Amino acid sequence: MVVLPWFTLDGAVAAEAFEPAFAGLPGYRRVYVDLPGTGGSAPVAPDSDAVLAAVSATVDAVAGDEPVLLAGCSYGGYLAAGLTRRRPERVAALLLVCSGVKITPAERDLSGVLSAEPEPGWLDGVPGDLRGHFAAALGRRTREVADRMADAFAANAPTDDAYLTRLRSEGYRVSDEGSPGGYAGPVTILTGRRDQVAGYRDQFAALAAFPDGEYTALADVGHYLPFEQPERFAALLRDWLARTT
Repeated sequence: MVVLPWFTLDGAVAAEAFEPAFAGLPGYRRVYVDLPGTGGSAPVAPDSDAVLAAVSATVDAVAGDEPVLLAGCSYGGYLAAGLTRRRPERVAALLLVCSGVKITPAERDLSGVLSAEPEPGWLDGVPGDLRGHFAAALGRRTREVADRMADAFAANAPTDDAYLTRLRSEGYRVSDEGSPGGYAGPVTILTGRRDQVAGYRDQFAALAAFPDGEYTALADVGHYLPFEQPERFAALLRDWLARTT
């Protein structure tokens, strides 16, 4: 199983999100990818096509000719969908978590996103440089979730900020975004109805490209679903895995 993380976050953070769901579940080798400019991965050209080519090469390197279970969160989901669209034979099943569909923020459908009532003092234990992002991205705004997120973010290795800024501003969109896919394998799309970053309606529209696709929208979750509702995420992940056998 290959997992692609959120933008600016590395494989260590993705592992923090996914590993609890594998407790007591043997038989799956997990590879948490550092996208270019994060973790131990060197930058490539500052465009998502180059990033996707690097991801494709990583999949080939770790899996050989064997199709992989492919999962992605946010930007990682955007890339995972792109790889599945371009090389469907490499993907045994696809899991998209709070995934980007339209990478340009102004083009995303954020209508219907539910407001979130924060627990008093929910950010008190969070480092100051993370509070703004958490306030914008989390839908389940409790101290427990914020502290869990802060602990996970602490695992993130230093990033190449200059490169990631160029990537976001110059080449964020893959060249075939919105192209029809031809993937018939099992697909699960997980979203949060409080996700103010990616929303949940574009993902439902994307479901039309997957004849064996399923979609879930959790009512009280934002952009970091695995950390906001870990028990629900574990159950949904295991359901997806069961569909692949």
